[in-house]
Amino acid sequence: MTDATFEIRMQVMWNRLISVVEEQAMTLLRTAFSTSVREAGDLSAGVFDPEGRMLAQAVTGTPGHVNTMAEAVLHFIAEIGRENMFAGDTYVTNDPWKGTGHLHDITMVSPSFKGDTLVGFFACTAHVVDVGGRGFGADGKSVYEEGIQIPIMKFAERGVVNGFLVQMLRANVREANQVVGDFYSLAACNEVGHRRLIAMMDEIRLDTLDTLGAFIFSRTDTAVKARIAALPRGAWSNTLLTDGYDSPVKLACTVTIGDTVNVDFAGSDPQSRYGINVPVIYTKAYASYALKCVVAPDIPNNWASLEPFTVSSPVNILNAERPAPVSVRHVIGHMVPDLVLGALAQALPGRVLAEGAAALWNIHMSVRPVAGQSGGRAEILMFNSGGMGARPALDGLSATAFPSGVMTMPIEATEQTGPVVIWRKELRPDSGGDGQYRGGLGQEIEIEPLPGHEFDFSAMFDRVGHGAKGRDGGGAGAAGVVALDDGTKFNPKGWQHVPAGRRLKLSLPGGGGYGDPARRDPLARANDISKGYVSK
Repeated sequence: MTDATFEIRMQVMWNRLISVVEEQAMTLLRTAFSTSVREAGDLSAGVFDPEGRMLAQAVTGTPGHVNTMAEAVLHFIAEIGRENMFAGDTYVTNDPWKGTGHLHDITMVSPSFKGDTLVGFFACTAHVVDVGGRGFGADGKSVYEEGIQIPIMKFAERGVVNGFLVQMLRANVREANQVVGDFYSLAACNEVGHRRLIAMMDEIRLDTLDTLGAFIFSRTDTAVKARIAALPRGAWSNTLLTDGYDSPVKLACTVTIGDTVNVDFAGSDPQSRYGINVPVIYTKAYASYALKCVVAPDIPNNWASLEPFTVSSPVNILNAERPAPVSVRHVIGHMVPDLVLGALAQALPGRVLAEGAAALWNIHMSVRPVAGQSGGRAEILMFNSGGMGARPALDGLSATAFPSGVMTMPIEATEQTGPVVIWRKELRPDSGGDGQYRGGLGQEIEIEPLPGHEFDFSAMFDRVGHGAKGRDGGGAGAAGVVALDDGTKFNPKGWQHVPAGRRLKLSLPGGGGYGDPARRDPLARANDISKGYVSK
């Protein structure tokens, strides 16, 4: 086989591998019970070599899941032990420090055997609607209050499901059918990946993935290191203020570029008393994502593409230690890219977008009939997004989830899950920061319980007290607002109450603008006004 033929053959198989994990992810999307997975795509899927190194990830999924999963598989291998792995096994955990950062995310790993030979692993992650405890919110004072903890263990051995684990789940969660259903969906997702992989290996007569893995890693390593070599050498620092729970929280980082790129989070505020802390595995996931967006956005994500990016931090809010409460770690964790990109913008002027809404405006509603009334109860999780920051040559995207990449849930899907009505869901005029390129718009959302019902909701919002900053002279994005329809203001975090007959109004933050507003194209301004993005 000539060198050229070998290259072509390996590239074709690499593409086939990516199609395998994409079908793996699609299986989870199509079979999941929770709307957060089925409608929003809050999941990840990937294939790993026998050493636990990620070979390929599905395009569908979030950086917080994919990049933490890339590290989590190593924990599964270490704790289960190769001698205890059999064909038909599936392993599970929601350990925040060995999984994806909080208890609501379930990670499953399955070994893939070809005959008697272990050829790799499949892994997937999904956010489930409930894990018991206080519910999805920031009010817990330790991880023990936040729900059931599942250490790394077997969900199934040799194809036989652990019935005792299923019983424990049903006894500890509010939406047992949804949660247990999602566990089976996760296991099926890995099984589909395994079957497609073995079919591919049989077709092209591969006994192992060793040669293909070596090709993937060598080509990726060469490409990423070439990009890093082209960067300026030095260290750049940045700070960012977030709303925190009851007082602002300072995040700090220093990006140091050499042969590799390190992000150090020294100087960030200490751990919080509340569930906004971030395990370092999640911090690293989003720091790596931010770097990759600028340095190597077109290079496929795998073990070799992540290896040159490292993270260090003393114990603080971005490196929280057990048993810190971490339920809404995504709110602070989603600020990490803006923090890192702010430092990187100093090294690479003209190449980095402005700050955006960053954190998802997730809302968890616990709906029930008012006293003396009949009706249904439900736990409803709804994902919503503010505006992205403007880019160096383009306006910011409106109502778009950056950096998480999840989709906004359709209101029809949300209303089907429980007794609520979404009266309004539209773009928020004037919320994008002014600039040569305008920041993306946030949204206006109004939610009301059906007659005879009320609901408590868990606020998991940010950018209420600290709007997104513009870059290179661009204006700030509008801050968010959480209130009742009578104007009563709510806190941006914590469980709060919406009585029967009232509407919850969410005004989501916009993204910062980029460049001097005086340089904005007059036709672009006229278009903004004609479409209602900007008022006269």
